[in-house]
Amino acid sequence: MSVNMEFRYDKHNKYHRLARSIVIAAISLTVMIWLWWMISIIADKPAIPTPYDTFVALIDLFKYGDPIHDVAISVYIEASLKKLVQGFFLALIVALPLGLIMGRFKVLREFFTPMIEVLRPIAPIAWAPIFFILFTGADGDTTWASSLVVFIGIVFPLMTNVMFGVTKIDPVTLDAAKTLGASDLQIFIKVMLPSTVPYLMNGIKIGLGIGWMCIVAAELYDGFNPGLGSYLSLMISNSSYEQAFAGIILISVLGLLTTGLAEYIHKKVNKRMGVDM
Repeated sequence: MSVNMEFRYDKHNKYHRLARSIVIAAISLTVMIWLWWMISIIADKPAIPTPYDTFVALIDLFKYGDPIHDVAISVYIEASLKKLVQGFFLALIVALPLGLIMGRFKVLREFFTPMIEVLRPIAPIAWAPIFFILFTGADGDTTWASSLVVFIGIVFPLMTNVMFGVTKIDPVTLDAAKTLGASDLQIFIKVMLPSTVPYLMNGIKIGLGIGWMCIVAAELYDGFNPGLGSYLSLMISNSSYEQAFAGIILISVLGLLTTGLAEYIHKKVNKRMGVDM
């Protein structure tokens, strides 16, 4: 009986915390929209549209596409997502093995750390001119140039989180694996990699947020190929500020969806592996 009561109490607390979070979030967003509305009224400038005008522009954007070239917004979204995914997987391919190796071998960590610390503070968008010069296709396609800007933004959070996860592995676990006859490769695959998954997921969650900032900034710099950044550049250059703000809202929603999904998977992975982070 007491077990059932405890279960019901925990379930009640869970729903209570969820309801509380939803109410607080709703109040926070309401205050933000109210402040936005006040600023737009006080400023009284076309460059700061009201929330209502922005919402109408957002609906029209999905109905009719952008008002300049009549291109469907799905074209812009698909182009940006493609670059984001390419940059993300490239960062994952590089960061995961490097993070494991640097975390496992101190001498390599000491060797690579100065390089990382020199490169990491450089804003990813600072690399954009170089990438656009080197990786723009003969047909003017800048997909890979933008993807590499995303790669620079994501690779460091992934690498450092994986490396930190390796350093947190109990040495006794590694010694036990060696005692049982595991090779270095088996230790990497069956001990280190599973142990660093929660830390990797944390890096993915952080990296995706940075990735959205990078892709939009890179596309703003480009301005010639489809993407949400180029859409913003087009709208602002044509003084279509309501549509520009609608694009900003859309980018925010897409960023929340991707990072929210990463956060959900992160929690599930942590719960499954019994990790409290």
